Amino acid sequence: MAGPRKSTSEMPPPPQVNPADRIAKHRRVFEHLLNSIQTGQLKPGDRLPSEAELGKLFDASRITVAKAVLDLQRMGLVTRRPGAGTHVQGQQFSTGRTFGLLIPELGMTEIFEPICHGMMRSPFARPDALLWGNASNPANDTAKDAEQLVQSFIAQKVAGVFFAPLELTSEKDAVNRRIARMLERAQIPIVLLDRCYMPYPDRSAHDLVGIDNRRAGYMATAHLLGLGVRRLVFLGEQNAANTVDARITGFFEALRNFGVKPDYEPVWRGSPQDEPLIRRMLNTARPEGIVCANDLTAARLMQTFLAFGVRIPEEVRIVGMDDVRYANLLPVPLTTIHQDCPGIGTVAMATMLERLEHPELPIRDVLVPTKLIVRRSCGAHLAQTES
Repeated sequence: MAGPRKSTSEMPPPPQVNPADRIAKHRRVFEHLLNSIQTGQLKPGDRLPSEAELGKLFDASRITVAKAVLDLQRMGLVTRRPGAGTHVQGQQFSTGRTFGLLIPELGMTEIFEPICHGMMRSPFARPDALLWGNASNPANDTAKDAEQLVQSFIAQKVAGVFFAPLELTSEKDAVNRRIARMLERAQIPIVLLDRCYMPYPDRSAHDLVGIDNRRAGYMATAHLLGLGVRRLVFLGEQNAANTVDARITGFFEALRNFGVKPDYEPVWRGSPQDEPLIRRMLNTARPEGIVCANDLTAARLMQTFLAFGVRIPEEVRIVGMDDVRYANLLPVPLTTIHQDCPGIGTVAMATMLERLEHPELPIRDVLVPTKLIVRRSCGAHLAQTES
């Protein structure tokens, strides 16, 4: 039976915030409520203050407060009942474990949200709960935020952390190593998502769940080669994750197997929105087809080409990788390598639970299958018309 409702006056006051602290407001609300539950200030059956009351207490919008409460609900710590408010969950949920999600690019890279939802829907996850951690912010201090989240996870004694290493910054290697060391010292297991944080051929001491990126690079390149395209280039951002290096390896393997020996620079690193760079690539390599490191690179390159008046796929064919939600909605629907992101989430949860159950197992790379999705950007329909 629910206990008496606690008013905001009975709640401990929110902590003072340093103006230099960039933790999002919903994180402040979440951590304050979580601490109140963990310390017993809010007991099983107690009703949380209303969203309006919490909004006044933290000077936050109702949307921000609702996001914090939803995080508690995902962890199985509170339950919402229509007309009755939100209450602290009873003890039957106390045997479940809590896992941290440390994904600096969540909200910026399309693949990670469906991976997270795959974890939440996994049959292996119940009654375990997921604590979402998003280190991206407009102040571009992602590294600092990521390390703060790690400290929060350690303080909350999570059972394990799912970690998608930081990329696209020159300091990524050092930051990722620091994060791993912090969790290792706290003896918190890590399952890496999508990529290892150590450059090849080094390998971290943690399980990894993702795709075979070398195979993905090969499949994308071989598809264009099979359509008769011979002048190919690969385009990826600077300081990208080592998954891009693996895709480049697959790119070169496909060229070699098809007997193609480029007499130009075949790999270009930089922003697809850097117009001088893209003009140099067009003028010097004169590509007939471009394999992009991911769909975001392909989408931005498509915009640059359209601004240049370059016709896709009549003049240049494009293939991406990931098959994100908008890939079929681009001005020219994108041919890409599909990865099963929800499946990666499900397998990641199973891998974490098995690691907790059998810590003596060897470190593993668990690779989820991919497949080619053919759309108009690769020009396959042109080849069919010509035949």
